[in-house]
Amino acid sequence: MKSVVIQQPDVLKIEDRPLPEPAAGEVRVKIKLAGICGSDSHIYRGHNPFAKYPRVIGHEFFGLIDAVGQGVDASRLGQRVSVDPVINCGHCYPCSVGKPNVCTSLVVLGVHRDGGFSEYATVPAKNAWVIPDAIPDENAVMVEPFTIAANVTGQLNPQENDVALIYGAGPMGLVTLQALKGVYKVKQVIVVDRIEERLAMATCSGADLVINNGQKPLQETLDEQGIKPTIIVDAACHPTILAEAISLASPAARIAIMGFSSEPSQIVQQGITGKELSIFSSRLNAGKFPVVIDWLSHGLIDPTKLVTHQFDYQQVTDAIELFEKDQRHCCKVLLTFSE
Repeated sequence: MKSVVIQQPDVLKIEDRPLPEPAAGEVRVKIKLAGICGSDSHIYRGHNPFAKYPRVIGHEFFGLIDAVGQGVDASRLGQRVSVDPVINCGHCYPCSVGKPNVCTSLVVLGVHRDGGFSEYATVPAKNAWVIPDAIPDENAVMVEPFTIAANVTGQLNPQENDVALIYGAGPMGLVTLQALKGVYKVKQVIVVDRIEERLAMATCSGADLVINNGQKPLQETLDEQGIKPTIIVDAACHPTILAEAISLASPAARIAIMGFSSEPSQIVQQGITGKELSIFSSRLNAGKFPVVIDWLSHGLIDPTKLVTHQFDYQQVTDAIELFEKDQRHCCKVLLTFSE
């Protein structure tokens, strides 16, 4: 089989590898589609501290089960599945309180263990979620990105009378926007970015107001319109955002951080306690695959609004470079592995 392998930072090869056999409790998935995420680019460029090389990247993937390991019912053969990349132990403290995404022995497919940019991949059977026939392949491959939105919004507990502000109109900002509008019916969702084309994508995905904060200070724009956000989501991950979010937030607001910036943020404690703000962080997803599959089944979200490009997997280098360089026109890129 062919696999996309990052042999070391900046060295990507499509290698011939033996067809893997599923171990006990596993299934083998014949990959049909996979999505490119920023973390795939970070591993390729050597900027992901969690990855070890060589590594088959890819943690957003969909396909058909074509083999099962010992202990897995043969009735699973042929199932259309989207794969949860989060593998957890099930018994440590985070797992016991419903946070398998920060398991003390966390393994993420495509990061700590070979992932889905391959013609075949073996995964734990419990991580292969069945996709209803009514959900098309192009939507099924997008389940994982929307689980990120399900995870963060699940912590924020949005209400219809909330006013939400999202920093960043990239894929993570846009999936969160769709969740807030389509699922939670939030009254007003504002998206902030410095790229006009990305703001247009946000409008297409349901944003009530878009703001280019490269033109004048965001505080000034919101003050002019009398807006005090009750929910703020940082999907842009710049270290200066948290301090600004604390300043902009309404009293009793909730703030969520989705990024992995290693640079320090300078904040004033009084700004948090004076308003009794709640600050959350969100990593990966904590068992949110069935939630998103249900969203898709009920037409509450529309992944097609995010997908801008599709490539054959043999063009993966071109696909990643486009993803990295063309933020104006490129949002979500899919790789095709089989028909």
